[in-house]
Amino acid sequence: MLRFLAKRIRYSALVLLGVITLVFFLFNVLPGDPARLTMGQRSDLQSLENVRRELNLDKPIFTRYLLFINDLSPIAIHSNDSISLAKYEYIRLMPLGEQSLALKYPYLGRSYRTKREVGDVLVEAVPGTIILALAAMTFATILGILLGVLAALKKDTWLDTSAIAASVAGISMPSFFAGLIIAYVFGYLLSNYTGLNMTGSLWEYDPFTGRHLALQNLILPAIALGIRPLAIITQLTRSALLDVLSQDYIRTAYAKGLSQRKVVFRHALPNALNPVVTAISGWLAELLAGSFFIEYIFGWKGVGKITVDALDKFDFPLVMGSVLLTAFIFIVINLITDMLYGWLDPRVRFT
Repeated sequence: MLRFLAKRIRYSALVLLGVITLVFFLFNVLPGDPARLTMGQRSDLQSLENVRRELNLDKPIFTRYLLFINDLSPIAIHSNDSISLAKYEYIRLMPLGEQSLALKYPYLGRSYRTKREVGDVLVEAVPGTIILALAAMTFATILGILLGVLAALKKDTWLDTSAIAASVAGISMPSFFAGLIIAYVFGYLLSNYTGLNMTGSLWEYDPFTGRHLALQNLILPAIALGIRPLAIITQLTRSALLDVLSQDYIRTAYAKGLSQRKVVFRHALPNALNPVVTAISGWLAELLAGSFFIEYIFGWKGVGKITVDALDKFDFPLVMGSVLLTAFIFIVINLITDMLYGWLDPRVRFT
């Protein structure tokens, strides 16, 4: 198991390094002067030169790439000059001549627009994205399994046909399009009846009552984000349950006089959920990494919204940090899923 774990961690680290390399070179060939984006268009030449030196823009691109990796790595080599010391807090592990080996948090740079550290901005936004993804996945899982069970038990009826048609429509509909329709219909046209708004975040501020929790703002974005995984889970549950219901032990359970509810929910459904669990883990990773447009449409304060806003303002450090954080989350969830597979099925360890 340890060998399998080491192999998967090594593979995940290589994938993450590939993403970091791609992001760095992609954003370093984009037009625009980062120093002017940081200081503004009316800055004097001396200030611009100082910023270029601080951002390492006066160095060759390969040297900047190595410095970028050094900033991202939790174990890094830094010099003892004022610029390096001002970048981040660290714990010095061992001296290396004029430099030191240090333990630190990954440093993602500073936002061009707000001058805040990108890491601090992302830490504030991550909880909103996690809450939205978990809410969407909970909605999709519960409703998807129930619809899948209903479709399997009512096979070849109008309920089965309707469930299949609805799931195909859900798979075919892009999330951003579903978000626009849901926001307009339930957050605007029917807002007097639903009591829901087109935009809003988990916490709202009122000049009289102060900061308060607004869970109603979570409903529409969670539904819009959960439509596609809901469709997949419905179809997987239906197919797997139909296969299990045809097994001999299910017929034996019916022959013993057990009710349909006991046979389905106690004997058949637990054995039909393996592909559903696989789909849930994959979709959870995708929702955590891909809720950009839904957050932007509904004004939900999360990683997706701040990334789209940063793109609009050419705030490249914040965009790069968001992309790297998203990739890291996706890779970690896939690594955890691989570990669970290796623990549940020993055959996977030898692949």
